[in-house]
Amino acid sequence: MLAPTTAAMGPAVIDAQQPMTAEDDATLTIDELASETAVPSRTIRFYQQKGLVPAPVMKGRVAFYGPKHIERLELVAKLQDRGLRIDAIRELVKRLDEGSLDVKDWLGLDAQLTQPWAEDRPRTMSEDELCALYGKKRAGLLKDLTRHAKVERKGDTYLVGSPALVALAGKLEAAGVDLEVSAKANEVLARHLGKATKELTELFVSHASTDGIDVELGVLIESLRALGPEAVRTIFAREMERSLRELLESGRAAKIPRKKKPRA
Repeated sequence: MLAPTTAAMGPAVIDAQQPMTAEDDATLTIDELASETAVPSRTIRFYQQKGLVPAPVMKGRVAFYGPKHIERLELVAKLQDRGLRIDAIRELVKRLDEGSLDVKDWLGLDAQLTQPWAEDRPRTMSEDELCALYGKKRAGLLKDLTRHAKVERKGDTYLVGSPALVALAGKLEAAGVDLEVSAKANEVLARHLGKATKELTELFVSHASTDGIDVELGVLIESLRALGPEAVRTIFAREMERSLRELLESGRAAKIPRKKKPRA
C-alpha cells in the first residue's frame, strides 16, 4: 500500500521510540532497505511518522537500518494483509515493543478469529445443478433466483452466493412460501443477527479484558463457536413460540384468509 504524499498526510505523527537496532547491525540506507523489502522509501518514512517503524540509527547525518527494521516491515505487511488499519497496527506494534504482547500468540489468535464458522461457501453450478439444489425446475425459476437469492449468471454457469440458503428457499417454496418472501425473511434474520453478533463480540471482548478475570479471548470464541448455533436455535424457537402465541391471542390469525382445498 503506497502512502500518501507528505502534503496529503497533514501533521506528521513522530514516533518517540528509540532505535531498536544496534548500531553495528544498522548498515542499510533507506534506499537499500527499500530495495531489500520492496517497500518504497516514501512508504517507510510514512510508517516511521505513523509510529509503525522505529527510528533508524543515525551515523552523522545519515540514517541507517538493520534486520529488525526488515522484520518490522514484514510484520506490517502481514497485518495489512489481514485488513488491519494503520491506527490498529500502531497500537499493536506499540504493545509488542512494550513486551505486553507476543506476536506469535497474536497471529495465532488472528488465525483463530478468521477461521470460517459456516461450511456454506459460494459455488459455481450448471443450470441443472442449481435446479437440483433448489429441488424443482419451474418456469421463471432462474430469473427469480438471480433476483432474490444472490445467484449471478456467468455465461453458461451460475455463481451461487449461498447454496444452503438456495436449498432452504426451495424447501420453503415446497411448503407454500414463495422465493421473494423467503428472501425478505433472510434479510430480516441477517439484519437482526448481524446486530446481535456485534453485541456478542463486544460482550466477549469486554469480558476477556476485565481486570481480575483470567480468561483468554480465544477460549471464549471457541466456546461460542461450539455453543452459539445451539443457543440461536433455542432462543429463536422460544421467540417464535412467543410471537405466534401473540398472533393467536390478538385475533389476527383468524382474519388471514385460508386457501380453499381443491375438489377431488
